Amino acid sequence: MAETGTEPRTWAQEQQDAALRLGWAGTSWRALGTSVQLVITEPALLDRAERTVRDLLDQVDLAASRFRADSELSRLNAAGGREQRVSPLFAQALRVALDAAAWTDGMVDPTVGASMLATGYDRTYQLVARDGPPVTIAVHPAPGWRRVELDDQAGVVRVPAGVVVDLGATAKGLASDLASEAAAEATGAGVLLSLGGDVSVSGPVPEHGWPVRVSDHADPDLVAVEDDGESVLLAGGGLATSGTLARRWRRGGSWMHHLIDPRTGAPSAGPWVTASVTAATCVLANAASTAAIVMGEAAPAWLRARGLPYRLVAEDRRVVRGAGWPEPQPPQAFSKGARS
Repeated sequence: MAETGTEPRTWAQEQQDAALRLGWAGTSWRALGTSVQLVITEPALLDRAERTVRDLLDQVDLAASRFRADSELSRLNAAGGREQRVSPLFAQALRVALDAAAWTDGMVDPTVGASMLATGYDRTYQLVARDGPPVTIAVHPAPGWRRVELDDQAGVVRVPAGVVVDLGATAKGLASDLASEAAAEATGAGVLLSLGGDVSVSGPVPEHGWPVRVSDHADPDLVAVEDDGESVLLAGGGLATSGTLARRWRRGGSWMHHLIDPRTGAPSAGPWVTASVTAATCVLANAASTAAIVMGEAAPAWLRARGLPYRLVAEDRRVVRGAGWPEPQPPQAFSKGARS
């Protein structure tokens, strides 16, 4: 078992080592309440790429964080039904969330915010108590994404009083896409960006693809190398993983997690603990992986019908792959000159 001091190495650390072996460069930090991993094919341009990514993520945080009182999202939720003028970035993030809701038939709905708060997820995950007394949750279906009024051209939004918007199911994927694209444009290099395991690649694709470690616990920065999962090669676009194992906590002996079923207002209770999906963009993959967890048994057919490669992990650790999910790669795939 590889170790750093007395702690087992995480997959994110292993992936960064793989980048070095391939002649690339990488760095990592935390932002948006999750791990950030940046890899670039031109080591001399890493600092420029990092500055670009950090700036973009700061903008997303100020626009869409529900944990900042000064964010545009917090101001919208506190507006009591009054119209709010918003920035183009926030309007884009909200439009993406509404489009995802329409595309998933409401399985991914940005109006689940009140249900999220009721489960105890009312602060950044690092500050959520991992155990606590029982809680009584008044379970109600989400108000519904159609109640959100967005005028894209005017940059004006209104949500009814009492409706709490949460962009967690799409904002991270959008941030990964926007930041990787910005870094690739600033450097002209190939860029891989992972936000808590939600991966976007932009710019020139390496000859044999991007090596990506897929974790059964959703966030590779939280998982030891010897845990379950697999490695794949990503040729472009995005890959996202959603799951009920990474961000969960106990209340009165019962597990809570952050993936809310809009139909009930309660944490989803389907058979899948992890869903990974590849798509043309990370935000599309993110919406699909979240929808797969929520819709449960119907997920494989839904993903196949849309041509989205998927890997689903059940509670009994059974793995279901389909629609052209990349072949798992041996460790040799992460050395220079390996072929997919």
